[in-house]
Formats: sequence, C-alpha cells, structure tokens
Amino acid sequence: MLAKFWVARIAGGRLQGAPTVAVLLSAAAYGALAYATPRAQFGQLLGLFGVAFGLYAVLLRWPLPLRTGLLAALLLRLLWLPSLPTLSDDYHRFRWDGLLVAAGINPFQYRPDEFDFRSSLFVVRSGPEKVVADNKQQTTSNELRLLYPRLNSPHYYSVYPPVCQAVFGLAAGVFPASERGAVLLMRLVLLLTEAATAGLLLALLRQRGLPQQRALWYLLNPLVIVELTGNLHFEALVVALLLLSLLLLERGRWAWSAGALGLAVGTKLLPLLVLPLLLRRLGWRRFVGYAVLTGLVVALLFAPFLSAELVRNIGRSLNLYFRSFEFNASFYYLLRAGGYWLTGYNQIARIGPALALGSVVLALGLTLGEKRPTWVTLPGTLLLLLTSYYLLATIVHPWYLTPLVALSVLTRYRYALVWSGLAVLSYAAYQTIAYTENPWLLTLEYGGLLLMLTWELRRARRLPAPT
Repeated sequence: MLAKFWVARIAGGRLQGAPTVAVLLSAAAYGALAYATPRAQFGQLLGLFGVAFGLYAVLLRWPLPLRTGLLAALLLRLLWLPSLPTLSDDYHRFRWDGLLVAAGINPFQYRPDEFDFRSSLFVVRSGPEKVVADNKQQTTSNELRLLYPRLNSPHYYSVYPPVCQAVFGLAAGVFPASERGAVLLMRLVLLLTEAATAGLLLALLRQRGLPQQRALWYLLNPLVIVELTGNLHFEALVVALLLLSLLLLERGRWAWSAGALGLAVGTKLLPLLVLPLLLRRLGWRRFVGYAVLTGLVVALLFAPFLSAELVRNIGRSLNLYFRSFEFNASFYYLLRAGGYWLTGYNQIARIGPALALGSVVLALGLTLGEKRPTWVTLPGTLLLLLTSYYLLATIVHPWYLTPLVALSVLTRYRYALVWSGLAVLSYAAYQTIAYTENPWLLTLEYGGLLLMLTWELRRARRLPAPT
C-alpha cells in the first residue's frame, strides 16, 4: 500500500515526490561516503558521488520548495557531524597547528620536522630559539607525537592564514586530547558559516530580483557538501566572507565590505584577486581607501603571529606552491609535456611562476576590458577570473571550486556546476601511495569543462548584458 501511495504521488507530480525521493537517496549516498568509503576505494567513491550528483540534477530539474530545500541542505550536512574526514587527511595538520596555537607557539615559525619527541617533552631542534614543553603542556606533547606520522606535509611550514589558525586553536584548546572532539567543533563552525552563506545568497538573490530557489544550487551541491562539511575545508569561510563583501558593496557600505574582504583574505589568500575588479566600480580615491582598509585588516590578523621568520616562511611556502606542487592541472600539464620534450626534465620551476604571472595579466585584462562594470556584473566577472586562475594553476584540488559554485548562483553561467561533478575524477590519484594521476580522466574532466564553458561564453555573447 505504501509503495502504491508513493508511485501515485510521483506519477501525479504531487508534493514534489521525485525531489523527496532524491533527497532520501542522497542521504544514503552521503552516509556511505561519510562512514564506509576510504579515499583509496576510487570505484566506490566515484559510484556514490555519481549517484549524489545525479540526484542533485533531479533536484535542479524538479526543485523542492525553498524551505524544504533549506531543511534538506541542513540535514544532509548534519549526517557528517560525528564522522572523521575519510577523503582528506588535511585535518591532522589543522589539529597540529591548533595545538601549537593553544600552547602559545607560532605555527608559522617552525616546521613539524623541527620538533624532537625523543624525550617525554618536545623541543625545537633548529631556529632562533628553543621551545620546550613543561608539565602543563604534556598533553600537547603527547598529541603532537601521535599526530606527526599522520601529517601529509611535515617538511613544510604552515600555509593556513590567521582566521583558520584561530579556529584550529579554538578546537585544540577545547579538545586538546580528543581528535573527534576537535573535528566536531571545527565542523560546527563550518556549519554555522554555511548557514550564514545560505542567508547571504538569499539576500543577494532578492536584491537582484532573481529566484531565491537558486540558492539551492550551491546548498545542495554534492561537491560543496562533501568537501566543506565532510572533508572539513575552510573554503566555506571564504565563500561566506566573499559573499558578505559583495552584499555590503552593493549596499554602498564599502568600508565594512573591505573589512569582510580582509577577513576572507585572512582565511585564504585567493580573494585578493577581487581587488582589481573594484577599481573602475569604486573609482580611484575610494578604491585606494578600500585597498588600504583591506590591508589593515589582514595586517591586524597576522599581527599575533608576527616574527622575523613570518614573511620569510610564508614566502617559502608560496614559492613551493608555485614551483614544486602539481595536482589535477590542465594547461600546466600541456606545458609540462612540452618542457619534457624540449629539455628532458620537469620545467615547473619556470612554468609555475609564469602561469601565476599570466593570472595577474588576465585580472588586469578583465579589469580594463569590462564594457559595463557594475555591481550586478561583478560576480560573473569574478567567476571568469577565478576560473582562468584555476585553468592556469598547477594545483586544483576539488574543494578549490566551491567558491565558483557559489558565484554561479548569481550569474548566467552553469559550467562551474558541471565542473563540480567532474572534479571527483581527480580522486583516482589516491588509489596508490604514489598518487599517480590518470591522463584520460584528466582529459575527461577538463574536456567536459571546456566544452561547457565555450558553449556558455558563445551563448552569453548573444544575450543582453545584465544591468
């Protein structure tokens, strides 16, 4: 009888039967991803993510009522609440940095491999000073000792800016000896942030006269749910702060917007790319004030960590990022292949910085080339700028794309939604310890993206510009 009831409901199109079933099946897929899918099991991961994304497409085709959709977005995130991240091990470094912050040690000053745990305490083997744990810090010493073998980058300085460090320190301070407790607290912070993002998207859509239903394109997106709530990545904070900055700009509160952008940059450095796009929108004088305020906020955030080594170590980390690291890239891999053919070895030390410089040139080109720079067109231009940056980048982790998904909600472009579904193919690299990438899967990912992007750009030329 129950089965007949639901068949009748779905067949008759009543009470949004298909979307309701889609949400229930999505919950099952996310539950399996959260609690029964190791990262190395790529086939299982791909299958479950494919199911989740297919059901997401159903929800875009037959949308839920807004309130129901918002509730579904919350419940699908709460499924992950007691779990530990299984698809990313970055949270171990989050705890490491947090334990140092809670112990009063500057996480930017020392690499993990500089700590010596051979005694019952811990000391720093190098640097201008030694840090020794006293009896009150014995818990910190024990936890760091247990964490060290799990770190994926023990030979590198921390790359997480101050806002992230504050959350790490809070989690470690409240739960110094509990991995699950620290993860739970960080996840709660991100859940609150995502709730703020929901409100900001609704406000921006209402201000533009666009359907508020569009907010669900971001809030129900599988990549967003898996990578931000599930894998505990702090792009969630970047998205919320960036949207807040945009909303305040549209309401004429540019000084407060600069503060919000400063907080976004204090979470991840990437939001700095929005600054060139504000030049023609604000005018020279106000733009200079905006940039100065943003810089002051960033400086204040870094002030507690200020040391002689801070700038040097951050510079080393950025240098390694552009000259040594590579993952899930597109145009860079083509240039790398050309470099191998010409010289016989990897030319990343030259290609990486050159592509970064290319991103700066593109930002300036978009800034100067906009025909009608308005606040309404800003999200679309920023979306294209960030897309160009990632197409030229040497590293594109899946969670990097979540701000693109958020910006898509406010624009005519949908290619970022497609990319968010294809990006899971990059997880094929984790099937072995060697982290070997599959060129055919990379071709499928970026081929699909470029086809969709090209089609949308051509269509955009035929449509009237938003005002």
